[in-house]
Amino acid sequence: MNVTGPSYKDCAEAHALSSEIARRTPTLTSASLSERCGGTIVLKAECLQRTGSFKLRGALNKLRAISEPGAPVVAGSAGNHAQSLAYAARHYGRGCEVFMPTGASVSKSAAVRAFGATVHLEADSVDDCVALARERARTTGAVFVHPFDDNEIITGQAGVGIEVLADVPDLAKIIVPIGGGGLASGVALAVKSMNPAVEVVGVQAAACAPVSALLRGDAADEAAIRPTIADGIAIKRPGGLTLPLIERWIDDVVVVDDESIAEAMVVLLERSKLVVEGAGATGVAALLSGVVEPAEDGATVAILSGGNVDPELLGKVAVREETRAGRRRRLFTRVPDRPGGLAGLVTAVAANQANVLTVEHVRDGVDLGVRETGLVLTVEGRGRAHLDALVDELRSAGYYVGVES
Repeated sequence: MNVTGPSYKDCAEAHALSSEIARRTPTLTSASLSERCGGTIVLKAECLQRTGSFKLRGALNKLRAISEPGAPVVAGSAGNHAQSLAYAARHYGRGCEVFMPTGASVSKSAAVRAFGATVHLEADSVDDCVALARERARTTGAVFVHPFDDNEIITGQAGVGIEVLADVPDLAKIIVPIGGGGLASGVALAVKSMNPAVEVVGVQAAACAPVSALLRGDAADEAAIRPTIADGIAIKRPGGLTLPLIERWIDDVVVVDDESIAEAMVVLLERSKLVVEGAGATGVAALLSGVVEPAEDGATVAILSGGNVDPELLGKVAVREETRAGRRRRLFTRVPDRPGGLAGLVTAVAANQANVLTVEHVRDGVDLGVRETGLVLTVEGRGRAHLDALVDELRSAGYYVGVES
């Protein structure tokens, strides 16, 4: 394959064939994001795809191209590729085996098993799992399916870009997450082939951003991977096929941190009612943080590449963002250690229209009177100003209040 990649015709044919199984995911204009960021912001909701991510498109195309009848497939993946390959393999009547990192999402590994695949939780990274899958293919005769560095995979992922072109006639800019580069290079190739004027921006997580470093020419062979909520794009380096395509077709590559990604996940949940995993929220994170400016004229599309996130992690992110936004606060106070002491405090909080989420009694390690007990309250309010006013009111009522966070 040359640096220009597969033809648009190849991509369009693959998209048409996959459309029998893959959903045509919606493109949704976001009034709240448009107002906050400026310009017209449109969300491509691949988080609503079957299996929860764009990966199904590439998996379907790859399995159609396998010539060995009935041969099983094997892959290494953080979860989304594994789910999609398992789903496609079940559809085409092939066995499937996947290697996933030991820290992989519980919900993702459970979904892979639900689609009938065998799951091995081994190694620390996706790259190491890919190496294990290659070895399994060599020793068993199974067909190895790379999560991104494969011509058929790239061609299949281009379907996301084809749908955006059809659904957003005034498309001016498209923002796409970059991990290994299969989605980014496929989307960029499809979009630029039909409309070279569209600006394509790739987004990486700061915890693992090998593409930016490689494009600057100052990277080692592999990037170090730090823990990140964008685990779906935590790749040590892009592929040998995808990197040249990124260089050829993508206009800019930016980086966002986990703070911005977490905020984007919560904004999408609250305002757009969409559950989006960390990797899938990077495009919105780039807009909210100002790393990427919306197009002045025409629509800016952020691709929400996946929605497979553990409920526990989503809950933690939501609580953390509420605290960061000033809607939750931990307060330390002292009350008389007698019946009604706590009731008086809680009544005072309620009178100020705040909500008590948790109460913890503290009697050791703090400065208390003989007949006092310490309390740590987690309270919820409308925002910083509201909770600041609550603290002032409690102090005016005679309560000592120390603010922990």
